[in-house]
Amino acid sequence: MDLTQPEYAYMFGFLQADGHLHAGPGNKGRLSLEVSSIDRELLLKFQKLCPYPSSVRDRTRSTNFKADHTSSTWSMCSLEGRRTLCALGLPYGKKSTLIRPPTVEFSARDYIRGLVDADGAVGFTAKSYPFISLTTSSDDIAQHFTEFGKAVGGAARNPGKNARDNVFNILYTSDPAVAIVQEIYYEGALTLDRKATKAQAVKAWDRPPTMRARATPTRWTPEDDAMLLGNTNARAAALLGRTEKSCTIRRWRLIGPAKARGTRFHA
Repeated sequence: MDLTQPEYAYMFGFLQADGHLHAGPGNKGRLSLEVSSIDRELLLKFQKLCPYPSSVRDRTRSTNFKADHTSSTWSMCSLEGRRTLCALGLPYGKKSTLIRPPTVEFSARDYIRGLVDADGAVGFTAKSYPFISLTTSSDDIAQHFTEFGKAVGGAARNPGKNARDNVFNILYTSDPAVAIVQEIYYEGALTLDRKATKAQAVKAWDRPPTMRARATPTRWTPEDDAMLLGNTNARAAALLGRTEKSCTIRRWRLIGPAKARGTRFHA
């Protein structure tokens, strides 16, 4: 599985989010990936990509959400295949907090798309703003997604786990969301058909004329930092053309909240 190849990078991201490696006695075990039957076509594509014997089966059962839910499951039992996936970063058993980006070279945008297709969402908010989001329990995946979002969408995110589910809910909206979607849902990319349809709509979004233009942040330079630390916040704000709040937050980031609280910010 060469993760520099877009299809394999996407498949691996999807498997990390939604797939499962089950260990059996001895060297027995299997890889399984279960999705709703409406996404069955993707499993057939994975089956073609996989160089080992595998199967796709359907079943109908009652769930908490539907009395006759039909799902499709892709299964692969090859020991060599399972060892390859495990070495790349798909652990056996419960994995939600353990997964992390591969340590080998990989196609980043395709890997991200796999994560989003499995554990994320693309579409429009109730106010008709485009968005892309990812839900994960992994600190490493959350950091990787936010770094990607900053590099591609130009928007910084520093999320924490929510109190109810202990997971990260990372959200980008408007222009940053469009930029990220344009990067990962490119023409011809392997993806879920229903996600591709939503992605096309997001990429076609135009900022309404009445919507306030997104501000372009002014980056702090080492010279700015020196000016800030050598003056009060009020004085630095006047010299640098920034707000006092901006100077306060920057000082906290440079010297820490505890030290900042002991500093006289105002003349």
